[in-house]
Amino acid sequence: MFETHFRFGTVGSPTSTPRKPGGSVGAVIHTRALGLSCLELGWVHSVRVSEQTCANIKAAGEEHDVAISVHAPYFINLNADDEEWPKSRKRLMDAAHFGNLAGATDIVFHPGSYFGNPPEEVLPLAIERLRGCIAELRAAGNPAILRPEIMGKSAMLGSLEDTLEMSLAIEGVEPCLDFPHLHARAGDGSRNSYEEWVAALEAYEDALGAGSLQRLHIHLSGIEYTPKGEKEHLPVAESDLNLAAILSALKDFGCRGRILCESPILEEDALLIKEKWNEINRKDR
Repeated sequence: MFETHFRFGTVGSPTSTPRKPGGSVGAVIHTRALGLSCLELGWVHSVRVSEQTCANIKAAGEEHDVAISVHAPYFINLNADDEEWPKSRKRLMDAAHFGNLAGATDIVFHPGSYFGNPPEEVLPLAIERLRGCIAELRAAGNPAILRPEIMGKSAMLGSLEDTLEMSLAIEGVEPCLDFPHLHARAGDGSRNSYEEWVAALEAYEDALGAGSLQRLHIHLSGIEYTPKGEKEHLPVAESDLNLAAILSALKDFGCRGRILCESPILEEDALLIKEKWNEINRKDR
């Protein structure tokens, strides 16, 4: 079936995960029971997990064929001042260390803020710091991919161009391609047509090569925005995001990877997106 092109899942545990076994292990098991096949663990406030729990998550993922990734704590900033940076760095490295133990192949994180400075002044420092993180991970035998997320506000470090520049500079760094954030970032409802999504995928391919489109890590949901950008995630049906245009562009570029839903109705919309993907592919048979 067409879902073999992509794995579909949720960012955070499905809301219907039973209390027993509960936790991340229960979320993995329930993900597969729902007909989904990937899960992004939502370690967004802190990384508080034991090595044994990580081993249990990894075993559940392998047993149930659920691909694991991690969303690192929100409070990471590649552009933090010298006093704050060690704290940000530890949050990212802890997510990568324990994520790897849990079987996660990809670590998604928010790259930070411009603090009012131009991107070209911020990116060299962000790249230098991120390069150091990757070097330490590889020295420890950790193969996890670090994925700076495309952010939904123009004041935040994390445009499509920013994430591509980081990824081009450092092997082992690739974007988390957040389509709702791309749509919301300008604050004017633009970047919502098939042609604009094609242009985004072309830029991605031009920067990182055709092979990069075979291992995409995508966030999808509805989105509400203001002139300053993202306000909050919405159910897909309550948003103006052109889901059909996104999925059509992904199909036409032969993309593969993971699509993870951040909607308030997590698994409901994840299954909706999966079905829309299959519908679009069936039409062209």
